[in-house]
Amino acid sequence: MTAKHQRIGYKRVSTVDQKTDRQLADVEVDKVFTDKASGKSTDGRPELARAVDYVREGDTLVVHSMDRLARNIVDLHQIVDALTKGGDLVIDGKTIECGGGVAVEFVKEARTFTGDDGSEAALMLGILGSVAQFERAIIKERQREGIAIAKAAGKYKGGQPKLTDEQAGELARRKAAGESMAALAREYGVSRQTAYRYAALGKP
Repeated sequence: MTAKHQRIGYKRVSTVDQKTDRQLADVEVDKVFTDKASGKSTDGRPELARAVDYVREGDTLVVHSMDRLARNIVDLHQIVDALTKGGDLVIDGKTIECGGGVAVEFVKEARTFTGDDGSEAALMLGILGSVAQFERAIIKERQREGIAIAKAAGKYKGGQPKLTDEQAGELARRKAAGESMAALAREYGVSRQTAYRYAALGKP
């Protein structure tokens, strides 16, 4: 009897306080793995390691967007290539042997990569991944500029920021999508005034 091919979901948020409800909403999957980590690399992401180890040939790994799977273009290519074509991956300090034949679907980008889709798909993966990485770099640059302006005006208090660069970018995108700033402030554990400041600094 032929085993049923599965659709395996993977979700990632930056902190334990953030919710994953918006990721893979209304997307049918058989099983979901969820990490709560910054995602700057593949370290500290045990559920990604479990998901990669779990999938088999013919399955599909379904992710909300490319930046949920990887935060840089090198990791993105390595993960997608290993899943689709086969090879070893080191995730969270664990070496996983991938047999290939696993499709990777990105819901936001509306793209699925199978390893059999030729050079055009590889080019598209690189372009979309580079755009996401560039957007994050722009957000960080705007945050640095905002801090420099605040320092010059004597308004910057220093110390550790309340939100990471990634969280500020996510907050800005969600505000731009129409979510309530009061609700966002509660979710991220900051005042509404602070949330507005981060939204301005991280404005897409």
